[in-house]
Amino acid sequence: MRRRLLIGACAAALALPGCGGSSSGGRPSLDVAAAASLQRAFAQIASGFRPARVRLSFAGSDQLAAQIEAGARPDVYAAANEALPRALFAKGLVERPVVFARNRLVLAVPARGARVHSLAGLGRPGVTLAIGSPSVPVGAYTRAVLARLPAAQRRAILARVRTEEPDVSGIVGKLAAGAVDAGFVYASDVRAADLRLRAIALPARLEPVVRYDVAVVRGTPHPGAARAFVAALRSPAGRRVLVGDGFLAP
Repeated sequence: MRRRLLIGACAAALALPGCGGSSSGGRPSLDVAAAASLQRAFAQIASGFRPARVRLSFAGSDQLAAQIEAGARPDVYAAANEALPRALFAKGLVERPVVFARNRLVLAVPARGARVHSLAGLGRPGVTLAIGSPSVPVGAYTRAVLARLPAAQRRAILARVRTEEPDVSGIVGKLAAGAVDAGFVYASDVRAADLRLRAIALPARLEPVVRYDVAVVRGTPHPGAARAFVAALRSPAGRRVLVGDGFLAP
């Protein structure tokens, strides 16, 4: 029997009762492991997916990739970068990945009472900042941005870091709770925060290229349904959902 993902939660409205079993009424159950920033968009796409009942698990892209390397076998893996799926492909663990969306890294602050109003303001004394851990895509993108800054400004900003989160949801949670003054997240996360956060755009010269890759995991007992889900993400309808949630077309 395939090992299941140990982290993330089943989307109750999409899963079989108790998240058990492999099919229902002739429709297979499809396990999709996806980056935390995809939660809202994937829930909407999965709810209208007819070839299978979709069970969603969300976490940092690096955590999910590590689980697959350790033997976990979801049917589909979607990451917030290209590097992780391509590394799994090189090891023969997934089929060839494809890009299905892009995103933008932004500096997020509370919608009301923000203490930070620009990237330059991050280095001020007393400011607190949340970023992603180095291994998760949002953390890697953040460090790519900071690496392009003058050394003194970069050091001043890094000195304000109060937490390094394992996925972008952790950064959003710290911001929403008022635990930090600012955080680097994706534009889609600000959209999903329902007006609780405001995005500060980064200068174009600093913006990283943020692409999302998806791949069918090798060994899935439902390859047809898994490939159909990948196709659904890249279809006009899937792209409309993703763009409506703050993502960019690939």
